[in-house]
Amino acid sequence: MTQHPARPARPSRGSSPGSSRPARRTRPGAEVDAPVDLPLVEVEVGPVAHGGHCVARHEGRVIFVRHALPGERVRVRLTAAAPDAKFWRGDAVEVLEASADRVPSAWPEAGPGGVGGAELAHVRLDAQREWKRQVIEEQLRRIAHLELPVMVEAAPGDDERGGLAYRTRIELVADAEGRAGMRRYRSHDVVALDAMPLATEAVAAAADAFGVFSGRWAAGARLDVVAPEGGADPILLVDGEPWRGTRADRRPNARRTVVETVAVGGAEHRFRVAADGFWQVHREAPALLAQTVLDAVGDVLDATVVDLFSGSGLFTAPLAAATGTVGRVVSVEGDERAVASARRNLHGQDHVELWAGDVARVLREAGHGAVGGADVVVLDPPRAGAGRPVVDQVVGLGPERVVLVSCDPAALARDLGLFGESGYEVRSLRAFDLFPMTHHVECVTVLERA
Repeated sequence: MTQHPARPARPSRGSSPGSSRPARRTRPGAEVDAPVDLPLVEVEVGPVAHGGHCVARHEGRVIFVRHALPGERVRVRLTAAAPDAKFWRGDAVEVLEASADRVPSAWPEAGPGGVGGAELAHVRLDAQREWKRQVIEEQLRRIAHLELPVMVEAAPGDDERGGLAYRTRIELVADAEGRAGMRRYRSHDVVALDAMPLATEAVAAAADAFGVFSGRWAAGARLDVVAPEGGADPILLVDGEPWRGTRADRRPNARRTVVETVAVGGAEHRFRVAADGFWQVHREAPALLAQTVLDAVGDVLDATVVDLFSGSGLFTAPLAAATGTVGRVVSVEGDERAVASARRNLHGQDHVELWAGDVARVLREAGHGAVGGADVVVLDPPRAGAGRPVVDQVVGLGPERVVLVSCDPAALARDLGLFGESGYEVRSLRAFDLFPMTHHVECVTVLERA
């Protein structure tokens, strides 16, 4: 394995809680509405919109409404309604005529005025996937001018669990009284909680063992609970410090990592990753996505595969096995902690090269002569997408096939449009509902040169 010098790191999708990926995925509360006393308005709800809203109109004004469903008549409490705003925002607080797809909320604390992170908890599970299908197709049509039929696939076990108990990682924050909770949507206010229904059974058990919900913490403390799906020891980080008993464990050898075991391509891969670094949060996502990517690249024995935004090596490891030792895998990642993890996870694999730094800059400064051409390129960019600088560099590598992993439909559409300008056509697109109860969705797209 070749380790190349670090370059200035990009903010990776995995560098902030919630994402590879926001950065990992935009954290609820990142945008804040000013508290105002606004009225209730009655509206008929229109189509779904990207971002977990539906579109409604009131006296000619567009309102993005959360906690509603298309076709419903609801009363909306406006949460942002500046007179000169292009659109308003609001929460459906009373349902006058309900959709057949409405169900009792799976997490009432995430309802109107509640915490972010489960904005579709009032929607029947299969209807959540239909919601996401419509959003993906609309974004592809509007931005990339592509008419592609999409089916959003469930992850194994989600239907049986009702779309709950899937997160192997949760992030909480302590309120002014020291109680663990989450921020209200688009607010800095913290709502104290006594459970997190999206957490796996192992995370819930770890939270109980660590006293996360029963204890009292410093106001504003960030609490990360991680319990790998493979049964490895869970961990609690408080403001980034590992916790032991009733205090931070500041020993030099204190454990800050967890071990994730992923079965891909008939082999089992072990990954040691930073507990608060990026890793796919759904219990089934690492294996499901890695296998999908492996299937998508096709036969790469003896080939050169470039893995961009490669994180701790989730895709790099199975790709390295697929190319064989006479092949070559070039991995580029902007987060230096993730590269350090990849170095451990890929130790001894001399046909793997690791590059640290901003992806576009590494490809540009190293030059295509150093990185070489590529038979296949795999990209797993942050929520904002790859963007033109990266796409241009990828095209310069001359791959016959590109496999694009995207966690945002709008960014996916933008990137597909850029690849289309350079002569690449979409051969397949698979969408996975790896974030039930939220509007987020993951897509894996295969492009080939026309």
